[in-house]
Amino acid sequence: MIRNIVLDMGNVLLDFDPEFVMDQFCSSAEEKDIIRKELFRGPEWLMADRGDIKDKERFDLVKARVPYKYHQALKNCANRWDICMKPIEGAEEFCRYVKDHGYGIYVLSNASDLFYTYFPKFLPLDFFDGVFVSADFHMLKPDIRIYETFLSKYGLKASECLFIDDRQENVEGAMKAGMNAIRFTGDHKAGISYLEEISRA
Repeated sequence: MIRNIVLDMGNVLLDFDPEFVMDQFCSSAEEKDIIRKELFRGPEWLMADRGDIKDKERFDLVKARVPYKYHQALKNCANRWDICMKPIEGAEEFCRYVKDHGYGIYVLSNASDLFYTYFPKFLPLDFFDGVFVSADFHMLKPDIRIYETFLSKYGLKASECLFIDDRQENVEGAMKAGMNAIRFTGDHKAGISYLEEISRA
């Protein structure tokens, strides 16, 4: 029986969209291409999500690989990337449905320390029964250890958890840890219908 819903954050609850960020601060396609590659797809992004560096350190580490003329745009993107983190349509309603119907509700996210600045604008941390941020534990999905550590921290049985993530590799990682897991495809109404269906089963 499913007793707990475990939610990824980026692109499940909040819209992580680097293209939106670059549209605000970059003035050419070349500038975007470089910043996309070096900032959003560079090693420092995972380093911050893993807690190896702080979010605020990212610009100084990346700038050496970016032409000086693009440093201001890079700095804006590095320091203000969270402007894109707006709620996915239906995300709050889904969370409230989960809670109102007696499920435990948790967040399990690959995220840097900046999570604690932008995420509470969506819902207070204490709305959730637990919030597990990868940077705090120095591990990343889909490493099976992050799911096992999460389950241990909150005293949950894997078989009683439904994990929802937009990335297939993270879904598969959760399943390897014994959790039920589905991939989020952008429709929270479908998620509510799924929960209604399994509650009748």
